[in-house]
Amino acid sequence: MTETTGEIERCGYLCVHEDTVSQVLRELPDDETLYDLAELFKVFGDSTRVKILYALFEAELCVCDIAQLLGLTQSAVSHQLRVLKGSRLVKPRRDGKTVFYSLADDHVRKIIAQGMDHITE
Repeated sequence: MTETTGEIERCGYLCVHEDTVSQVLRELPDDETLYDLAELFKVFGDSTRVKILYALFEAELCVCDIAQLLGLTQSAVSHQLRVLKGSRLVKPRRDGKTVFYSLADDHVRKIIAQGMDHITE
C-alpha cells in the first residue's frame, strides 16, 4: 500500500471527523439561501451586466447614457437593467420622464471592487 493509497483510505468515509462535520453543518446556510447566492453570482457571469455595473460604479446614468457608453441599443440596456434590478443590484430614480440608475447600495460597490482586486492581484 502506497502513501497515496493510505491517504485515500484514511480520507474516505471510513474516517469521518464527526466534530468538524457537525460544526460545518451547523454553520452551513440552508439550501434556499445558497441557491439565492448562486443566482446572484450568475448575474455577474454576463460581461454586459458587469460593464453596466462598472459604469454605474462611476456615475448615475440613464439608459441612453449607458447605451452610448457601451455601444449597445437602448433595448439591450433596458433588458440587462431589468435583470440587475430584479437581483437588487441597481435602483432606479425618476427625474421627470428620465429614469436614472445607480448601484443599489454599498454592497454592490464592494463586490465589484473586491472582484477587481482579486483579478488584478
